Amino acid sequence: METFMQTAFPWLMVAATILFTIYGQLVIKWQVMLERTPPHPMLEGLPSLVQLLFRPWIISALLAAFLASMCWMLAMSRLELSRAYPFMALNFILVGFLAVPFFGEAMTRPKIIGLLFVIIGLVISSRG
Repeated sequence: METFMQTAFPWLMVAATILFTIYGQLVIKWQVMLERTPPHPMLEGLPSLVQLLFRPWIISALLAAFLASMCWMLAMSRLELSRAYPFMALNFILVGFLAVPFFGEAMTRPKIIGLLFVIIGLVISSRG
């Protein structure tokens, strides 16, 4: 009989990878949209990209990327890459849909069709 660690845990790590990745993408988009005021006067002459690196929310997004990587490594220690990796497509789907309410992005017909193709690909590849 398989234990929790052998069955559900790796899939929870895949889900955590997806959630951390989505969080990071949304936070970075939100932060780059904000007015570009330096968080501290010492950063004033630095390029805007460097200034962004000192924002707490950007740091949290980078931490989320690190945590996503850690979760992915745990998942990969127990799952076949070809079986788990298609689920990373959920990032495209969820970020695409969440960008509409959070950032006012348009959900156009081409975007919907593209996301439907991603969903179809996910369904097909997850059955193989």
